[in-house]
Amino acid sequence: MAFRESLHGFVTAISRRFSKLLPDRIPVTFVGPDATRELCESIGQTRLRKVLIVTDATLVDLGLVGRISESLKDAGVASSIYAGVLPDPTTEQVEAGLAQYKRENCDAVLAFGGGSPMDAGKMIAAMATNPKSLDQLEGIMKVKIPPAPLYAIPTTAGTGSEVTVAAVVSDATTHTKKFFIDPKLLPRMAALDPSLMTGLPPHITAATGMDALTHAVESYVSQASNPQTEEWAGTAIRLIFDNLPAVYSDGSNLSGRKAMALASYYAGLAFTRTSVGYVHAIAHTFGAYYGTPHGLANAIALPHVLEFSKEAAESQLARMADLIGLPGTTDREKAQQFIDAVRDLKAKVEIPETLAPLKPEDIEGIAKQAVDEAHLNYPVPRYMSQAQCEELLQKVVA
Repeated sequence: MAFRESLHGFVTAISRRFSKLLPDRIPVTFVGPDATRELCESIGQTRLRKVLIVTDATLVDLGLVGRISESLKDAGVASSIYAGVLPDPTTEQVEAGLAQYKRENCDAVLAFGGGSPMDAGKMIAAMATNPKSLDQLEGIMKVKIPPAPLYAIPTTAGTGSEVTVAAVVSDATTHTKKFFIDPKLLPRMAALDPSLMTGLPPHITAATGMDALTHAVESYVSQASNPQTEEWAGTAIRLIFDNLPAVYSDGSNLSGRKAMALASYYAGLAFTRTSVGYVHAIAHTFGAYYGTPHGLANAIALPHVLEFSKEAAESQLARMADLIGLPGTTDREKAQQFIDAVRDLKAKVEIPETLAPLKPEDIEGIAKQAVDEAHLNYPVPRYMSQAQCEELLQKVVA
C-alpha cells in the first residue's frame, strides 16, 4: 500500500510538471459549415505545394475526401490521397502513408476522419522530418525535429485529436498499443465542420459522444487538473448532456452536431493537459483483446470506474452534477446523482451495459494490463489493485 501511494504521488507530480511544459498554443480553429473551405483557403495562403490527405476508404467512397481535394485545388494546393488507414492504425499503415508522402513529394499532411486517421497523420508528419522508426519515436518527447506542417479535420465528435499532443498506433504483430506524446504533434490548424458529421450512423454518434464525455470526466477528476482544464472539461460535459441525445435521434441536427464538435474539442484541450485514467486503461485493453471500438469500450467502463473512484473524487463529481443542473444537498448525494446521470445518458443512446466478447478467462490478463498502464501513466484519484480491477470487469461480462 505504501509503495502504491508513493507511486501515485510520483505519477501525479510528473503529470503536473509535464502539463506545465505544454505550449499555450492552440491550433487556429475554424468552426461551422464553412470551416473546411476556410481551412483549405488558409493552407493556400502558405507556400505549401502538395498536401497528403490521410484518411480512410469509407470517407473516399462517400465523396467527402473529394470535396477536400477540390477545396485545396481551388486554393492553389495539390493533394495526394492516402486512404489506407483502418480502425486502430498499425505501424504498417503509417509506414505506407509515409512512403506515399515521399513518393508524391508532399510537404504537408492533412488528417481527415476520426481518431485513426488523426493518429496516423500525426505520425506520418513526424516521421517525414525525423529519420527514425516508430519504435524510436515511441514514448514522451521523442519527436526532436518539428513534424511536417500538420492540419486536422475531424469527422466525428469524440477523440478531440485535433487539439491533443498524442497519437496511438498498434503493432500489427503483437497487437500492443504504441503511445506517442509530444507537444510537436499538435496540428497547426483545425476545422470543426458539423456538415461533415450529419451522416454519421447513430451507433457511431453514441460511441464517439461517450468517448468525448469520458475524456472530459477523467480530466475533471484527474489529480493534475487545474482551473483552466476544469473550465474546458466542464463546458464539454454540459454540451454533451445537452446535445448527444438530440443528435443521436436526429443526425441532421446541425446545431447539435456543432455543439458536439465543440464538446469534443474542449475535452481534448482538457485531457491532453491532465491525462486520463482507468476507463481508458481498460478500454485500450478491450481494444487490444477484441478490437472493441474505443468510444464504446470507454462508455461501458465509465460508470463502473466512477463508482470505484466515488469517495476519492466526491467533490469533483458533485461539481459536475452542479454543471448539468442535478439536484442534491450534499456532495455525496450529488456525486451519486452524476454517476446515475452517466448511466441514464448511456441508456438514452443505447450503449450496452456489458461487453459481449469479454471472456471470463481473459479477465486476469486484461486487469493486469489495465492496472499496469494506469499505475505508470495516469494521475487518477484512487489507485486500483489487480483484484479490484478483476471485480470491476466481472460486472461487464455479458
